[in-house]
Amino acid sequence: MKAEDLIAFEDEVAARFNAAKIKAPIHLYSENEEQMIKIFKDIDDDDWVFCSWRSHYQCLLKGVPIDEVMSEIMAGRSISLCFPNYKIYSSAIVGGVLPISVGAAMSIKRDGGNEKVHCFLGDMTAETGIAHECFKYSRNHKLPIRFIVEDNNMSVVTDTRDVWNMEETSFENTDDPMIFYYKYKNKYPHAGAGTRVQF
Repeated sequence: MKAEDLIAFEDEVAARFNAAKIKAPIHLYSENEEQMIKIFKDIDDDDWVFCSWRSHYQCLLKGVPIDEVMSEIMAGRSISLCFPNYKIYSSAIVGGVLPISVGAAMSIKRDGGNEKVHCFLGDMTAETGIAHECFKYSRNHKLPIRFIVEDNNMSVVTDTRDVWNMEETSFENTDDPMIFYYKYKNKYPHAGAGTRVQF
């Protein structure tokens, strides 16, 4: 899947949401298509992917057909997309997939499997206690997991750095092979697509 395909998909979701055709919250990506395509070059079909409430790109890049992803979004499940057959799960709970992803990685290690786990989380979630616990546990137990911290510099309508009163986030200049960090600027708001929609 190319960057223009991802952009077109999110733009279509935004248009349907702003036209009140989607009856539940959405969280959209933009301006990070190239980073996502690069990240998924290291994700195999047998690998597990865990995401937060912003997971349209992950689903598409993991191989879930466009019509299936759009169907789930239209059914109101944009922020909790789960496709077990493609080994991809997401949750709208802050930090909700973190311990689940660690458990999956632990199971793979115990069973002697070759799969890997890739867990996506935002910059604010990365500052929570559960995130730091999961990073530490995974590192110390040498689990087959990679955490992808996606920094769009906001949590809902707040600036992550302002909230924590720090100039840079905990993983901004990290040299940890278990954590992949990247920044991007989203053209869409944290939630929705810029037009007030009443559910």
